[in-house]
Amino acid sequence: MANHKETHNYNYQMETFTEALATARTMQQDWLSYGLNFIHLYVDDVDGDWLETWGNDEIFANPVLDKIKEFLVSDDIVAVQLRNYLGDRSLFDLAVNLEEMWRITPTSDRLTTVKNILAIGETADEELSNLADSLLKTLTEIL
Repeated sequence: MANHKETHNYNYQMETFTEALATARTMQQDWLSYGLNFIHLYVDDVDGDWLETWGNDEIFANPVLDKIKEFLVSDDIVAVQLRNYLGDRSLFDLAVNLEEMWRITPTSDRLTTVKNILAIGETADEELSNLADSLLKTLTEIL
């Protein structure tokens, strides 16, 4: 039975590879036939500003990121402590890092991740731990 499963998997992989190869050959033939204009066959609105605005929707139309940015510039005591701690570091970069952490880090690992995001050179562990803990509690409340 295992041999049958391996054969089926091999056949599936060969079919997938054959389809990908056929698609690549078709694209290459279109390139040879139409020159650089072949791109019009594969990309809608090729003359638009899609390349310049690539990814803007993901970054700028993100409600979680917006809430984090609003918090970071607010008069909240944790936000003020955070800004004092960070000094000249970019709040936008911090907001992006915190949003990414919130999205992909398991809840049980968030405190450690926040500490890593905030860590700057030589810092008292207790100060960093307290700030990270306060920040995580505040983020949990607002998000």
